[in-house]
Amino acid sequence: MPVAGQQTYDMSRPRTYRTEALVLRQAPLGEADLLLSLLTPHRGKLRAVARGARRLTSRMVGHLEPLTRVDLAVAQGRSLDVISQVQVVDSFRALKGDLEATSRGIYVAELADGFAAEGSDNPLLYSLVCEVLGLLGKPSASDILLRYFELQLLKLSGFLPELGVCVECRRVPDPGKHLFSPDGGGLLCDECKPSGARLMPLSREALEMLRLLVDARPQHAWRLRVTPGLEGQLKALLGATMRYWLDRDIRSAHFLELVDAGK
Repeated sequence: MPVAGQQTYDMSRPRTYRTEALVLRQAPLGEADLLLSLLTPHRGKLRAVARGARRLTSRMVGHLEPLTRVDLAVAQGRSLDVISQVQVVDSFRALKGDLEATSRGIYVAELADGFAAEGSDNPLLYSLVCEVLGLLGKPSASDILLRYFELQLLKLSGFLPELGVCVECRRVPDPGKHLFSPDGGGLLCDECKPSGARLMPLSREALEMLRLLVDARPQHAWRLRVTPGLEGQLKALLGATMRYWLDRDIRSAHFLELVDAGK
């Protein structure tokens, strides 16, 4: 009987396979191995081990760093799949060359790791993450791109908050007379205040920007510029929503704040 949470050998899958993947996270395993959390376009989130990858003589050294897009040859294992070959597709060099951009990239990777499902085909999520990482490496990137990513991630995961009508009475709130509830499902009119729900202020400008970001393309979101006040409100609203669905704090958010504070 398989152990709970353990990946089991699937006889319907080929013994070996190739896949493109984005390295989300790595951790040492044993004396010389690496345990990897990978995002793939057609296999969802994948946990795999790279045998001997921490040895200086390994051909995989430096190829499996977080925020690296790779092409992999993988052997299916009974508990964990094993990486046998790796080739770098995109190292996101510009992203990793800047501390602020790197901190944003780590934040994107942690959210993707938290929301992606194992074994679930999701090429749209894979494309979204890779495209956002590429844009974050550009000199003019701003945090509004992170807000765009958060909304798109919620949308692809089926958790997009309601932004059109009040989630309680299903009426369109009067302009400026609305609130936001991260745990209540999104938009609320100023008359509907569910017991126990967290209520947050939502300005008209913030609601319009959220609606714009839901339908925007990554390149469009990258070019957007907002006031610090509006950015702060969007960050608070979406940060609370992400924490609610993940049911935990986002560790990289603290690192991102430290980097921003040191600018």
